[in-house]
Amino acid sequence: QVQLVESGGGMVHAGGSLRLSCAASGRTFSIASMAWFRQAAGKGREFVAQIRWSGGSTYYIDSVKGRFTISRDNAKNTVYLQMNSLKPEDTGVYYCASSGLGTFDSWGQGTQVTVSS
Repeated sequence: QVQLVESGGGMVHAGGSLRLSCAASGRTFSIASMAWFRQAAGKGREFVAQIRWSGGSTYYIDSVKGRFTISRDNAKNTVYLQMNSLKPEDTGVYYCASSGLGTFDSWGQGTQVTVSS
């Protein structure tokens, strides 16, 4: 089992920046990928970005490309999401998730990001 704890959410004006962190503990040797998802009020959970634990390949949804950057620190078992040029539509609860060889099966508790116009 992998435990994930997010931090770094908050409230910013449009155009501002935030950096989210997600610290993993437990069976971290089993992690193949980590990702960020988000969920806006009244909507379903949406994939945002993913990073392979080995090699560091990254993937993003189109709406955040060029604005968000996912990175990792293997020594600290931590993944980050640097969010720049934030827009009101980026508002939501951001969740960190990890996967082994299958689906994302470990989730953090979420951290709120609010972007005001």
